[in-house]
Amino acid sequence: MTVIAGEIVEPYAAALMSLAKSKDLAERFGEDIRSLINIMDESPELKQFMGNPIIKPEDKKAVLQRMMGDEADPYMRNFLMLLVDRGRIIFLEEIGKKYLALLRELNQTVLAEVTSAVELNEDQKNTVRERVKSMTDARDVDIETKIDSSLLGGVIIKIGSQIIDSSLQGQLRRIGNSLKA
Repeated sequence: MTVIAGEIVEPYAAALMSLAKSKDLAERFGEDIRSLINIMDESPELKQFMGNPIIKPEDKKAVLQRMMGDEADPYMRNFLMLLVDRGRIIFLEEIGKKYLALLRELNQTVLAEVTSAVELNEDQKNTVRERVKSMTDARDVDIETKIDSSLLGGVIIKIGSQIIDSSLQGQLRRIGNSLKA
């Protein structure tokens, strides 16, 4: 993230968290943000539409209104409309991710980015969650999964700057390095 983006993202995420805490909506906003990020991830066209400066703000607002539906919280809807009005809707994904990081901090939750060769089932996710909890003393663990078939087996877990590589590829690399030494 560029410095300019950081100067934009952090104040908006902090303002949204401040509003969320004052209205006791931190978790609700977190759910809304996760949904919006998922939709943006699944639709590059939507991301491009929102980031296009030629498209009128009213059109962007109409799309956001339809995306969120009637059940959306009015404060969240107003926040999104503010982002459109200020020309900051292009940063929605980054603002959302920063908000989720603030929410994890508030809830004493850590993010574990798990890369595996195949999709993990719920039991495997729970095992990872428990292992990360014991390593970090966190109250809870959010898991973000990625698939990388080149790993052959096992997982790589990234928690902040700490990386635990128990993949088959990582084990083979360590064996190779020890044989070289």
